[in-house]
Amino acid sequence: MQPMNCCVAIGRFAPSPTGPLHFGSLVAALASYLDARAQGGQWHLRIDDVDQTRSRAAAIEQIPRCLEALGLHWDGPIQYQSKRTARYAQALDALIRQHQAYPCGCSRREILAHAERGPAGMIYPGTCRNGLSAGRSARSWRFKNTAPIIAFVDRAFGEQTTRTDTEMGDFIIRRGDGLYAYHLAMVIDDADLGVTDVVRGADLLPATAPQIALQQALGLPTPRYLHVPVAYDELGRKLSKTNAAPAIDTDQPFATLRQALAFLDQPLPGLNELSSVSELLQWAIAHWMLPPLSPNPAGNWGSA
Repeated sequence: MQPMNCCVAIGRFAPSPTGPLHFGSLVAALASYLDARAQGGQWHLRIDDVDQTRSRAAAIEQIPRCLEALGLHWDGPIQYQSKRTARYAQALDALIRQHQAYPCGCSRREILAHAERGPAGMIYPGTCRNGLSAGRSARSWRFKNTAPIIAFVDRAFGEQTTRTDTEMGDFIIRRGDGLYAYHLAMVIDDADLGVTDVVRGADLLPATAPQIALQQALGLPTPRYLHVPVAYDELGRKLSKTNAAPAIDTDQPFATLRQALAFLDQPLPGLNELSSVSELLQWAIAHWMLPPLSPNPAGNWGSA
């Protein structure tokens, strides 16, 4: 599937509501916002609450308020993954009909005992690929990779090539608890929004190949990808809710935005040139440029 060619650029920010937005979240949000607006396009907000075991109601309410306080206004209604399970079920059914999804009866412990580690995490050894063993029942559903190589061009990192057998394997698309997995939900949501440009942290670069594999299997267009530098704490850990990264300071939105722009290595106006958040964002849109490469793009893409 070739990247989509659309006259209107459409970007999105898709945070997981497991806690308040932190500086690392803001970097990704701001980069995607500026990239879409600099192309004269739309910018959408999606709350990635497909994993309802980790989602927090307070964060679902806080995230939009935080973005608004920083002047990052989105187009259209907010998209919530938790309201779209029927859509994901349709996609899974389509993959089953195409023989590109199969039930898996393996436990996590069994997989860890036999799987090898690839660049994006543990690679499923294919135990159930040709059918469940006698006495086994389905715990989850996996995507059957049939393309030996996935290739794409990242706007920051250039050409990327993934061997699906040795680097990706057959990944989960519906979990054992019945929840749909990250990759399937992300692909369907982006397609339904008409997203042309995915801008996100470089730690998610390894997530792109499995998502493109799903796009190809489902006949969906492939957006352009841009992976931007990831923020780390003083201990060298990626800023995340898991690592208790502090919430964004919305009491000083102008200073907070300037800090994020500086992190993205964007041109900055003089300290006394502009006085409002709106003026700063308009200036940043007019001067948007691709940030430099992150020194460490690799990262795990979690349980999906």
